[in-house]
This record gives sequence, structure tokens and C-alpha cells, in this order.
Amino acid sequence: MQDLRAELVESLDEAEWNWLIPHVQRDAVIVVTEQLDLVDVGVALASDNVTSVQSWIEEQLIHKPSVSQLSDWNGDRTKRFNSLIVQPFVLIQELPA
Repeated sequence: MQDLRAELVESLDEAEWNWLIPHVQRDAVIVVTEQLDLVDVGVALASDNVTSVQSWIEEQLIHKPSVSQLSDWNGDRTKRFNSLIVQPFVLIQELPA
């Protein structure tokens, strides 16, 4: 598990919205709220921790981008996010403006 966490920490990066659009189009983007650590969510997804993931979904701490979020982000294609690829998903977390 430590190796997975270390690998994901190394993969953590920033991305502009413009770069994420193709992943949204294939329905692969998951928004992670600021209450959660992006790497923790990545570890849970990669290790198939259904209990944690289901709990976060129910609490709306992770979700697909909403129509209003997509509209806002499409209006500012240089908006930046922390991002983490956990195949087949791309986890994103808004960076403060």
C-alpha cells in the first residue's frame, strides 16, 4: 500500500481545464471536494476500497462534474486543478483562485 501511495504522490500534478476536457467527454473525470485528500481517494479507488468510495459518493465528497461546474470551467479554460490519474479515471480538485 505504501508503494501505491508513493506512486500516486509522484503522479499528482496540476492541470488546466482545457487539458481535462477530453476526459470529461469520455465521462472519466471525478471531482474530489477539498475536504478529502486527492491521494487518499486515489489509493481507495486503486485498491478497490468500496466502503470508503461509497461513503464519499453518498456524502457527495466525490462526484461527476455538475452542469454548473462544467459551464463555469468552460468559461475559464485556463482554470487550474490538482489532478491525479487512477485508470480509468482522472481525479480533480479545484485549486483556490
